[in-house]
Amino acid sequence: MRLVHLSDLHLGFRQYHRQTPAGMNQREADVAATFSRAVDQIIALAPALVVIGGDVFHTVRPTNTAILHAVREFGRLHAALPETVVVIAAGNHDMPRSTESSGILRLLERADRCIVADREAVRIALPRWDCAVLAVPDLPPGTVQLAPDPAARRNVLVMHGEVPGIVPAGAAADRAAMQIPLAEVTRPGWDYVALGHYHVYRRIADHVYYSGSIDYTSTNPWGELAEERATKLPGKGFIERDLTTGKQTFHPLAPARPVLDLHAIDGRGMSAEGLDAAIQGAIARIPGGIDGKIVRVVGHQVPRHIARALDHRVLRELARRATHLHLDLRRPDLVRPRAALTPGRRPSLDETLRATLLARALPAGIEREALVTLGMRYLEAAEPIEPVQRLVEEET
Repeated sequence: MRLVHLSDLHLGFRQYHRQTPAGMNQREADVAATFSRAVDQIIALAPALVVIGGDVFHTVRPTNTAILHAVREFGRLHAALPETVVVIAAGNHDMPRSTESSGILRLLERADRCIVADREAVRIALPRWDCAVLAVPDLPPGTVQLAPDPAARRNVLVMHGEVPGIVPAGAAADRAAMQIPLAEVTRPGWDYVALGHYHVYRRIADHVYYSGSIDYTSTNPWGELAEERATKLPGKGFIERDLTTGKQTFHPLAPARPVLDLHAIDGRGMSAEGLDAAIQGAIARIPGGIDGKIVRVVGHQVPRHIARALDHRVLRELARRATHLHLDLRRPDLVRPRAALTPGRRPSLDETLRATLLARALPAGIEREALVTLGMRYLEAAEPIEPVQRLVEEET
C-alpha cells in the first residue's frame, strides 16, 4: 500500500506587488500553478492514499479564486484516481480563531473519497488495505488521545503542528501551531506519521516526517533556502511511502518561480562604484538572467553613505525586471572601547553565535560543523533589511 504525503499548500498566498495580466497577484498564481503540477505528479504515481498535513489555504477566508482552484484540482485528482482516498488535517492557517466560525475546507469533502478533519480528530477506516488513518487538526495539546487502532494492520497519523526541539527556533510558519510531543508520534504502533507546519522536508524518526511546503510561502524563504542547502535537499516536494516495505521517496517539485539567494558580497573597503559592480556582476551570473525571478543579494560591511551612493537607476531597472529584488545591505560591525582609554572591537553577533555553537555540548549524532553552518545561515537570513532596500522598493 502506497501513500503520498504533502502539506502546506498555502493556496491564496500573496506576496509582493506584481500582478498577472488578468490582475491576479503573481505569487498567488505561482503557488496555484505549483499545486497543479503536484496533482499531475500524484496522478502519475496513483497511490492508494493521499494525506495532507494542513494549511491547504493561506488564510481562513481565502479568495474565491483560491477556493475555485482547490475545488477544481481536487476534483481532477478524484476523477483520475477514483479509488484513491484523500485525508486532510486542518492546519493553523485553515482553522478559524473563533469556535463560532466554520472553516472552508469542508467544501473539499466528497463522501468517503475526501475526508476533512477541521473541528475534531477523525479516524478513517480503510478496510480494503486493512489500514486506519487518524487525522488531527490544529487543536490544543492534550485534546486528542494519539493512539493507533489495534484492530488495523496498518496505522497512519496525520497532524499539523510543531515538534518541540526538532524544528529550529523561528523557522516554522507565521502563526503559532499545536505543540506535538515527540514521544506521542514515535510510540510503537504507527506505521507512518505525516506532519505539516514546518516548510522544509525533515525526518523526525524512521517513520515520522515533515514533507515541507510545496512552494516558498513563508515570510522568510531565505531561511528555508539556507536549510535546504545545509541538508543538501533538492528543494520543495512531497513524500511517497510504501507502508508494506517501508520504502520512501522524496519527489522534488520545482516551484513555479525560481527563488534565489545569491552569494553574499563582502563590501569591506569598497567604494560605491565597486559595490555597484559587485552587485551587478552577481546578478549577471544568474543562469537565464534575473527576469521574472525572486532574488536576494546580501552585502556585508557596507557603510550607510556607500549604500546611499549606489546607482539606484540601475537597481530600479533590475528590480523592474525581477518579480522581486531584495537588496539587503548591512552596516559594518561597531567598534567601541572595551574599557576606558583602551580601544578595542566588540565581537559581532555572528562571531558571538559562532563561538557559542563551537563551545556548546551536542547530543550524539549531531555534527558540529553542520550545526554551525546552519546557525550562521539562519542568522544571515534573519538580520534586518537596510534602508536602501526600502528605497529600491519605493522607487520601483
